[in-house]
Amino acid sequence: MNALKDVISLKFKTMQSDGILLHREGQNGNHITLELIKGKLSLLINLGATKTHPSNAQINITLGSLLDDQHWHSVLIEHFNNQVNFTVDKHTHHFHAKGEFSYLDLDYELSFGGIPVPGKSGTLSRRNFYGCFENIYYNGVNIIDLARMHKSQIYFVGNMSFSCLEPQVVPVTFLSSRSYLALPGTSGQDEIIINFQFRTWNKDGLLLFSKLHQASGSFLLYLSDGKVKSSLHKPGKARSDISA
Repeated sequence: MNALKDVISLKFKTMQSDGILLHREGQNGNHITLELIKGKLSLLINLGATKTHPSNAQINITLGSLLDDQHWHSVLIEHFNNQVNFTVDKHTHHFHAKGEFSYLDLDYELSFGGIPVPGKSGTLSRRNFYGCFENIYYNGVNIIDLARMHKSQIYFVGNMSFSCLEPQVVPVTFLSSRSYLALPGTSGQDEIIINFQFRTWNKDGLLLFSKLHQASGSFLLYLSDGKVKSSLHKPGKARSDISA
């Protein structure tokens, strides 16, 4: 559908930090891409391309952070003439898209969750979205309703379901500074891999402590002034500290 004004809105929820949420592209390289990159939403717009000038004005606006927290986040993109309003969770960025642009320069196809032809445009991560969408509206049309009714103008790629399954996560809370979990280790292991997620308001605290059986040393992972730090200590050697 071609219109003088484009309004696209949706809500998403994911635990993945990267992925294509929205893509629309024209024959001359004009494209609009909404992409999740390291937990932030990036709106990439190239509307200045013509046959004589294939690459002209490109805009990249980033909003939000930690959007891969498995909570619902709302997105609104309003495009009227060359004025664009980009809103993520009620935070709006207004800007003017430079260059001559007509919606006739864009293909009729609008994709959600990925790019139909991989590598067709100069997107950053090119990863398909993995998570849930709801309330996808394009100029007032409910896209999910069309998909659920299997209307002819909608087609699917890959596996989808009209539900949003919650991941089974069982957290544990340490209610005092004396609380901790202990896991007996087995000697003789050459490699130990540990992974976890944590959330705290405290800027300091011990996250992980482990004795090194072979070297009689110790390994520490801790928070110090809001930064994650690790410390490796071996007898007779200087302590190795890493801050991230």
